[in-house]
Amino acid sequence: MTDNWILYDGECPFCRSYMHFLRLRESIGPVRLIDARETTPERARAEAAGLKLDDGMVLGFEGQLYHGAACLHRLALMSTGSGLINRLCTSLFRVEARARGWYPWLRGGRNLALRLLGRKQISQ
Repeated sequence: MTDNWILYDGECPFCRSYMHFLRLRESIGPVRLIDARETTPERARAEAAGLKLDDGMVLGFEGQLYHGAACLHRLALMSTGSGLINRLCTSLFRVEARARGWYPWLRGGRNLALRLLGRKQISQ
């Protein structure tokens, strides 16, 4: 098992699509994709660290946790940049300040999508 993982909302269409198009395995090797709605040791670790899963996905990479905008920024730094979606995300989130600026909008889009689809937040 790899120590590298991403905890994301498996019921969010945007999160699922992003995980599908992300090509981390090509650049850093095996990465486990974990649905944050499941009860897992990774979810427990993130929650024990005080990370709110409804506020953002979590990257566990080489023993460190990255949450929300920091997660997107770190993923952009590690991405291969191959494919249209990866190039777009890499260009948007490679700069940390830009990732922080965009992240509230992305989280708002996720929350709106969940509401329109009749799905609950993770913590509910």
